Amino acid sequence: MSSRALAGVAALAGRYDALFVDQYGVLHDGATPYPGARDALLRLRDAGQRVLLLSNSGRPGPYNVERLARLGLGPELYETIVTSGDTALALARSGDIPVRRGMRCLLIDGGGHDTHFCDVLGLVVDATPARADLVVIAGSQGGTLTEAQYRAMLAPLARRGVYAVCTNPDRRMLVPGGTAFGAGRIAELYEEEGGRVVWIGKPHRAIYTHAARICDVRPERVLCVGDSVEHDIAGALGFGADSALVRTGILADATPRELEAAFVRYSARPDYILPGLAW
Repeated sequence: MSSRALAGVAALAGRYDALFVDQYGVLHDGATPYPGARDALLRLRDAGQRVLLLSNSGRPGPYNVERLARLGLGPELYETIVTSGDTALALARSGDIPVRRGMRCLLIDGGGHDTHFCDVLGLVVDATPARADLVVIAGSQGGTLTEAQYRAMLAPLARRGVYAVCTNPDRRMLVPGGTAFGAGRIAELYEEEGGRVVWIGKPHRAIYTHAARICDVRPERVLCVGDSVEHDIAGALGFGADSALVRTGILADATPRELEAAFVRYSARPDYILPGLAW
């Protein structure tokens, strides 16, 4: 199967019951909305197309809603947002992630010290690795810290058999001037040291199931839009949805050969390829 190249999303409006649209790399670069993204959301809304934002953010939906609004992407442009942080919290509450109140938690994030996940579940955030009963990997300071520093911090916990929950599986993240390793790479380091990781977020199925339940749609009636073959396109395929890859974000500079190699590597090829999220 070959991917169909489209100039924008106009040709797709109304063909699906819902669009699951990624945030970073599709709507914005972390600081600035991409040209045409706001207009595309507005036109999709006016065309009656349901749009749900599906993000590998370890932070809860309301935080992301506020952040998007500050970038000029207000909540009137989409139906709701579902994050991997929201999904992890739902799974913990249902008992699918084994946590208990009072557990000491080593929180690894992007430096904002977002303790929402831990606070809601009654976990005790403790910055001393030797005391941790659980590791929550929600973000990365990959632009500041090195992989070696994270490995040195986490290796003793892996040896103790402390398990980790990764609420942001992205191995690469956008930073000013390029990309850096993300939370997913830190979780990967933990596994390399022998630690056990519970992965929540794209491409893993739970976040799609959670989102589909919220908006009451079937997988075959969903189009997933994202900038990562590994997460967005492979995740859509595993869920049973169609997919569209945008050439912004982490693959903005990929050559056709590099793009084809990614399709082969992850055994996932998008149904559509767009230059960006534009109408």
